[in-house]
Formats: sequence, C-alpha cells, structure tokens
Amino acid sequence: MEPGPAARYTGRELAALTGAVLRRPDLWWTALGALRRMAPGAWWRTPPHLPLPDRRLWEFRMVTAYGRPDAVPDRHDVVTFLEWCRSTADTGGSRTGGNG
Repeated sequence: MEPGPAARYTGRELAALTGAVLRRPDLWWTALGALRRMAPGAWWRTPPHLPLPDRRLWEFRMVTAYGRPDAVPDRHDVVTFLEWCRSTADTGGSRTGGNG
C-alpha cells in the first residue's frame, strides 16, 4: 500500500488533542496505544518524523465524527474516545468466553 499524503496538522488540532490528554494522566498509555494504531508504518522515515495519523485517515475520522474534514475535535470528545478505547481494550481473555 502506498503511503498517503504527509500529515500536516494545525496548531489548533495539536493543541486540542495534546491538551485533552495532558489533563488525564490515567489516559496517557491509552492515548499512546491509539496513536500507535493510527500511525502509518515507518512513520519515522518521513517528516515530521512523528507517529501522526495519515492525513486522509484523519480527515475521514473528522468527517464521520463532525461532518467536515477540517473539523477540530472537541477535548471532551477526545477524552470520551480514549475512555472508550480503554474500556474495550483486549485484556488477554477470550472474547467468546469459552475455553478455546
């Protein structure tokens, strides 16, 4: 798969995401996991050398959540998303509840 366009995020986007996470130390590991899952492979090879989601993925997420590709996520929504990620994380147990 060919990599998408380089991630370019506005200061407003980065401030919204960073501010929401910094206020919740209990979500730091969850946020890192979510970032890791959204980051493209070999993200360190292309500027800005940060594990930021592909811009097309980010815009798709913003359209599905807010109806606009240029939307900036609300801090409350970021925290709610991370809490959901944490609550649905696989803890190593079977999803079916069986022994197999």
